[in-house]
Amino acid sequence: MKKEKKTLVSIEIDKLTNSIENVVSGDIFDTDLIQLFSKDTRQINKADWQFNWQGQLKLADREVYKLVIKDNVKIIQGLISLSDKGDHIYMNLIESVKFNKGKTKIYAGVPGNLVAFACKLAFAKGYDGYLAFDAKTVLVKHYQDTLYATHFRGTKMMIETSAANRLINQYFKS
Repeated sequence: MKKEKKTLVSIEIDKLTNSIENVVSGDIFDTDLIQLFSKDTRQINKADWQFNWQGQLKLADREVYKLVIKDNVKIIQGLISLSDKGDHIYMNLIESVKFNKGKTKIYAGVPGNLVAFACKLAFAKGYDGYLAFDAKTVLVKHYQDTLYATHFRGTKMMIETSAANRLINQYFKS
């Protein structure tokens, strides 16, 4: 059986916002996170994404969630792939849609919103908010500063209970 290559998390956490924020107007938009299934691959336009999200949907140990603005579920703002490891949640991939990247992005706060959701899921599963991921080496300090993540060793990072609570309180009301 072919062993899957580990992908390192390499998304910039642009800004911790209240939900997501239009970068021009400063307007805040409430969001929903909705699980995607393999039958939903048509919702993902390959041209809008760097990673192979259709491939993530096919893996039995993964759950993929889409971040959308409430009442506008057809436009995906970001995606996250998560695995339940029995005592924590592991973040396999995370990505903002193409129009939410770079200097011309429409919405800020997408990556932070996705990570906060993963922490919330880790609490819901009884894992005290623990979220683990592998980061590109050059982004370790960035994740420590923006997500309050702890560098474990090598490329491994984790978000512990207190940091998870801070992120959840930032993005989710109650």
